[in-house]
Amino acid sequence: MSGSVPDPLDVPPDPAGPLQPRSGRRGSGFLTEPLRLGTTPSATVGPYLAIGLTWADGAWAAAEGTPGGFWLRGRVLDGAGDVVTDAMVETWQADPDGRFPSPEDPRGPSSYPGFRGYARASTLSGEFAVHTLRPGRLPDGRGGLQAPHVDVSVFARGLLDRVVTRVYLADETEANAEDAVLRSLPEDRRATLLATPAEDGYRFDVHLQGDRETVFFAV
Repeated sequence: MSGSVPDPLDVPPDPAGPLQPRSGRRGSGFLTEPLRLGTTPSATVGPYLAIGLTWADGAWAAAEGTPGGFWLRGRVLDGAGDVVTDAMVETWQADPDGRFPSPEDPRGPSSYPGFRGYARASTLSGEFAVHTLRPGRLPDGRGGLQAPHVDVSVFARGLLDRVVTRVYLADETEANAEDAVLRSLPEDRRATLLATPAEDGYRFDVHLQGDRETVFFAV
């Protein structure tokens, strides 16, 4: 292609930056300059064009200002202990009453306005951050209750598919002791699923490999 003709799929210097319309006319239906598309966070089967994969408010499972809101922050680390800066983390959880903000929840809608239960964040800054609420307890199908937890999926380079884990809160001592999933794990492995209290919420690092590898689940 001639150097004088721009490549319509030219990647901008910052693939993580927001997609900007090159025509200067949002919603005009046409472009007067080449469209430049960024890429998604890395994956073995990617990366793909970043249209809708991540979004500006993706980190907000609970809207800013929601009473009881806190930040869940952490890093994704590879087997050498190095930070993975192009991973993507998804979270899904119940509200403090143990209800999901989904029409499939037979108990009705969540009573927490601004809570959507779902978040998606990248690790470009070196860590992910999700703003959420403390999840409620859920039935475990065996007559007991699960401890409060957040379901987490991680997409990263070297993975043919996502890996799935759970984040439990370390200060929920009694509930954690009763949780069937935690009790099924060796004691030293349970610690890989515990988020520790921090100044503005909790911290949880995902170890993809190595001696401290996080427990992942087949789903």
